[in-house]
Amino acid sequence: MDDVTTELRRVIRRWQQLPAGRAHENASLVRELAQDLADRTRARQGLAALAIPDVGDGALADQLAVMVYDACRAGLDDEALRGLTRVRRSLP
Repeated sequence: MDDVTTELRRVIRRWQQLPAGRAHENASLVRELAQDLADRTRARQGLAALAIPDVGDGALADQLAVMVYDACRAGLDDEALRGLTRVRRSLP
């Protein structure tokens, strides 16, 4: 979990440093990861997938953090870490 926490902090820090326009251009990267983690978490729990709400770019980092937390509680630490690393490397 420590590796996931570290990577999540890196993603959030990078996200917060982006100018609003650049963040908006790249919001789909973060939103897709949050949705993927939500889907995997629900599948692990035997539940049907649900679309996470679009809460806007300003709250997206918080939404991602919740999805990462839920995924790790469901035992999906490796998937969360891989997704976070991919997103961090993709953000400008």
